[in-house]
Formats: sequence, structure tokens, C-alpha cells
Amino acid sequence: MAGMNSPATVGKTRSSGLPGSARFSPRRRRQISQAVQYTLFVAVALTLVLVADWERVQRGFFDGTSAASMFPELITVAMKNTVIFTITGYVLGFALGLVVALMRLSSAAPNRIVALVFIEVFRGLPALLVFILIGFGLPIAFPGFSLPFGIYGTVALALGLVAAAYLAETFRAGIQAVPRGQMEAARSLGMSYSRAMVTIVVPQAIRIVIPPLTNELILLFKDSSLVFALGLTAATTELTKLGRDVSIEFATSTPLLLAGATYLVITVPLGYAVRRLEARQAKERR
Repeated sequence: MAGMNSPATVGKTRSSGLPGSARFSPRRRRQISQAVQYTLFVAVALTLVLVADWERVQRGFFDGTSAASMFPELITVAMKNTVIFTITGYVLGFALGLVVALMRLSSAAPNRIVALVFIEVFRGLPALLVFILIGFGLPIAFPGFSLPFGIYGTVALALGLVAAAYLAETFRAGIQAVPRGQMEAARSLGMSYSRAMVTIVVPQAIRIVIPPLTNELILLFKDSSLVFALGLTAATTELTKLGRDVSIEFATSTPLLLAGATYLVITVPLGYAVRRLEARQAKERR
């Protein structure tokens, strides 16, 4: 009788009363969880397929006539202008952001204050408001002043200011990630601080922050659609403006869908490149 009440017997009895799921191995529980998730996914997908009004979907999003009317302007004008707006804004933002980052790390207090104010202002303002301020505010504040290259110069400056505010913080993080010994070694060889920063530290920092730099380029592609606020002509239209105009003309959403697909043709490869760069850097760190 005493043996029947031993701790081992009691533990065995208690374990036999546990729920059946507790007897499954972690691998088996994971398989069950995945099976439930897949089942729910298939059930939701089938529900959407059965409930959707496919005739209205076809008319609203797959209208061949409105889609055909966007060519060749979609490629020769809208896509070309979107790329020009983005690249020029990014180049300006890259250069200005690097300068602001160096000012942010400067030992001179005025430089740090100016850089901090710039970053906080243009990172806090909506990009649309920056477009309006540059496009309409500058001519009001400075009568007779006009940026070179017309709408292209205006968009480049607006996008560049927005990008610079974000890139400055990215560059600052990259510079601070470079080992301090790199600067000390350069100074011990007789280099000045500025020369060591430009030739030794900054190139290494840029290499470190290549993935977030590419991410900012993707974001700038999307922000370029805000140029509609400045008013565009047929020669300076971009993807979103073209899609919206044709969509209104044909009373269908197909042109907007096609414009969105064109953005994806550009941004998806860039996103893939970012993932490859991140994987390569992670491999190099090992």
C-alpha cells in the first residue's frame, strides 16, 4: 500500500490526466498549428472568390480600352518623368544629407543646431506640404525668383529636402558605426580630421548603410507622386497623375491599377536588391 502512494506513482497518475495535446511533441504541435493556419487561409480565399462580384471587378479593374489608351504615354512620358523626379531628388538629398550629417557630428554648436533644426523640420513636415511650400511659397517670398529647369528643379528640391532629412540620420548612424580606431589610425598618419573623415570614415559609413539608402530611394519613388500638387502639363505628367486623369475619363479604376503596377516594376527589383545587400552584409559580419 505504501508503494502505491509513492511520489513516482502519484506523478505518473497526474501525468496521465493531462490533456491529449500535452502529449504531442513540439514538432507535432507546430505541424498542427501550420495546418490550421493553411486551412483558415484557404477558407478566407475561397470565401472572397465566391462572394466577389467578378463582373463588376472586371469592369472596374480590368478594362482593356482604358488601359490601352495609356500607351505609349505611360512609358515614354509618365514613367520617364517619375524616374527623373526621383533620381534628381535622391541625388540632391544624398549630397545634402551627407553634409547635414557631418554638421550634426560637428564639434561646433551652431553647426549641430542648424543640422538638428533642419532634420526635425523636414522630417516632421508632410512631404505634400514641402511640395506646396517650394512650389508656391518661394515665388511669393522671393518675387522673380525661379528654380532652374522649371518643374523638374522644383520637384528635385522638394524631394531632396525631404530625403536629406532622413538620409542625414542614416549617414550619422553609419559614421558612428565605423570603429573609432579608424579615425585614430588616420590621424596618427598625419591626416587632418576633415581629410580622414572624407577619405576613411565616410566611405566605410556609406557601405554600412547601403540597404537603408536603397530603402529611401524606394520611398522617394512613391513620394514623387505628390508632384500633382504643383500642377503638371502633358509633357511633365507622372504615373499617378496619368492614371488619375485616364481613370476619370473612362470612369474606371483600371488606369490607377496599371499605374500602381508600373511603380511595382521599379520598386520590387529595388526591394530585392535591398534584401540581397542585407544578406551579404550579414554574411560578411560572420
